[in-house]
Amino acid sequence: MAGPVQSIERAAAILRLLASGPRRLGLGEVAASLGLAKGTTHGILRTLQNLDFVEQDPATGKYQLGAALLHLGTSYLDVNELRSRSINWADALAARSGEAVRLGAPLEGQVLIVHHVFRPDDTLQTLDVGALLPLHASSLGKVLLAFGSVPLEPAVEAGLEAYTRHTLVAPERLTQALTEVRELGWAAEVQEMITDEAGIAAPIRGHGGLVVGAIGISGTVERICDAKGVPQPALVTQVRHAARAISRDLGAARW
Repeated sequence: MAGPVQSIERAAAILRLLASGPRRLGLGEVAASLGLAKGTTHGILRTLQNLDFVEQDPATGKYQLGAALLHLGTSYLDVNELRSRSINWADALAARSGEAVRLGAPLEGQVLIVHHVFRPDDTLQTLDVGALLPLHASSLGKVLLAFGSVPLEPAVEAGLEAYTRHTLVAPERLTQALTEVRELGWAAEVQEMITDEAGIAAPIRGHGGLVVGAIGISGTVERICDAKGVPQPALVTQVRHAARAISRDLGAARW
């Protein structure tokens, strides 16, 4: 029998390394971590980049996992299509709102971030593409739960983790909140996952009206909400407008 293919093993090792940490890595860091020559590492990274398995930040030259990997774990929607249809609208939403924009899709009982636009300022930010968020503690996740993209029962049975003192961990409170999301057509999180941070999200629909993802903004509570901690109506309108526009591009009727 044929033995293992060394180049594939090295490519897999690079992908695992990039997936194991929260930050991007430079060529030297990848090579040193895996004990490979820089030339060999660069060749593998370039091949992975051509396949969209790896992305390189044009400003820093550092590498991260690419969008092509994100769709491998999904079932009923091509994440690449969702992402490509959303890019222009997400950029516009970030520019109008002044906040970071994230696009989420369901994956194994969590929210997979498939696209992330940085807040349009000079503050230090971390790319969230590929990150997994909890359903019950994020505005993106609440949208997916409320509109049936993922079932609620498994999340409740597994136990609702408290990330802050504001996290909805009582099933009856979460159920009530999801009912409100369906009635309003959008979801919010206010210090439920991270203290002093808030978010607003709205559903993205595909053919037949099925909710296939969610788009939302996130930022500090003082920017997202009013003095009473209520999301600002203007921001809600901007998020819903972007969600409807993407839905139309995906073929959803009446959006």
